[in-house]
Amino acid sequence: MTDQPHRPAPSPAQAGPAPALFTWEFAADPYPAYAWLREHAPVHRTTLPSGVEAWLVTRYADARQALADNRLSKNPAHHAEPAHAKGKTGIPGERKAELMTHLLNIDPPDHTRLRRLVSKAFTPRRVAEFAPRVQELADRLIDRFAPGGEADLIHEFAFPLPIYAICDMLGVPREDQDDFRDWAGMMIRHQGGPRGGVARSVKKMRGYLADLIHRKREALPPEPGPGEDLISGLIRASDHGEHLTENEAAAMAFILLFAGFETTVNLIGNGTYALLTHPGQRARLQQSLAAGDRGLLETGVEELLRYDGPVELATWRFATEPLTIGGQHIAPGDPVLVVLAAADRDPERFADPDTLDLARRDNQHLGYGHGIHYCLGAPLARLEGQTALATLLTRLPDLRLAADPADLRWRGGLIMRGLRTLPVTFTPAP
Repeated sequence: MTDQPHRPAPSPAQAGPAPALFTWEFAADPYPAYAWLREHAPVHRTTLPSGVEAWLVTRYADARQALADNRLSKNPAHHAEPAHAKGKTGIPGERKAELMTHLLNIDPPDHTRLRRLVSKAFTPRRVAEFAPRVQELADRLIDRFAPGGEADLIHEFAFPLPIYAICDMLGVPREDQDDFRDWAGMMIRHQGGPRGGVARSVKKMRGYLADLIHRKREALPPEPGPGEDLISGLIRASDHGEHLTENEAAAMAFILLFAGFETTVNLIGNGTYALLTHPGQRARLQQSLAAGDRGLLETGVEELLRYDGPVELATWRFATEPLTIGGQHIAPGDPVLVVLAAADRDPERFADPDTLDLARRDNQHLGYGHGIHYCLGAPLARLEGQTALATLLTRLPDLRLAADPADLRWRGGLIMRGLRTLPVTFTPAP
């Protein structure tokens, strides 16, 4: 594969010192720092909070190249650092819990085989059939806090909606779903802090999934019934020709849960916050929804994904051979992190990139990745995001931010971008 052309970058030394990265101030608004990097050091080597050194790729053209470059492996075994550092480059606890064999950690041909099997159980038709359930969840959650006139939209809406939705889709019994909510909450609360709590939650989730997969395999009917759950679909795919081990099934269920809920929590949270702080755009969307037109909702969710998306950096990649990105030489074994948030505000690709425009049409953002690792759950996340925002704006039309934006805290962490809380007020509704 040939390297993409790149525009030359001025010497960082001439531009002054690089801005501080991964501080609390940076977490609140990383976009000025990313603009500096795009202009002066578009492929920038830095030391991450974990102590691992990695390259940050910030320009759109370079990002697309990197996301599709087969010389950048997803397998942590290619990391050049000593073994102790490898535990710092993935989901805490996944190695000890034997959950490594999922789509975010493997390359072709294993990736091709597993993705094909999972795709059989995760079809667009299945997502479309799930729409009424997502709407039911959104209405039920709003029913709980609407009479009070105030809420924290992260904890009372954006967080529970996707966790219950993905549990339903996977086939987790309703009586067990609150346990999943607790484990998922532990993962979110501990990001950027001690990793022990996350690892314990991952271990509990792994044990539960192994038992659930075993029980479903034992009770699996000969033929699929209407609305068969995703775990049963994974088991069935493994029993027809190509093999999916129980460990692979558990790892796939885990990553669908892990990747399928937090991205949507942040899409709903970040998206609602962006609308509340851009009243003109929010009013346009409400008028469109009131007229029964969902066109602006669809382009609007894509714009919210671009403008302040739920995934700030794409998951880890490791160079398997020497290569060049954006004029920068990358050594074998070096970690590479594609900064989706920076690429999606590159003025070389997007007109007025720092402006929120819900009607933006030319919007090939990288919010869900690019290439063979493009997010498998993107259709479900879009459905949940559109349903959540439309239901909020329709049922609570005078929704208002109940805090100074400067006082809101963003969760520390490397990959995801999301608010800790989103306090709002509104006219109490019956």
